[in-house]
Amino acid sequence: MTWLEISEFAKQFWAAWLMLVFLGIAFYAFRPKNREHFAECAKIPFKNERDEQQGPGA
Repeated sequence: MTWLEISEFAKQFWAAWLMLVFLGIAFYAFRPKNREHFAECAKIPFKNERDEQQGPGA
């Protein structure tokens, strides 16, 4: 087996591997079970803003 053959095999393997990783991440992100978790995480940047607007004694 030459380096060119190994290179061609590696290119095919990594393309398939990256496709599987992408599909796995997409599946995880769009599962209905995770909707509530991601909605809560989306509010994180605004939590500190509300606290600062109310002031320390509020």
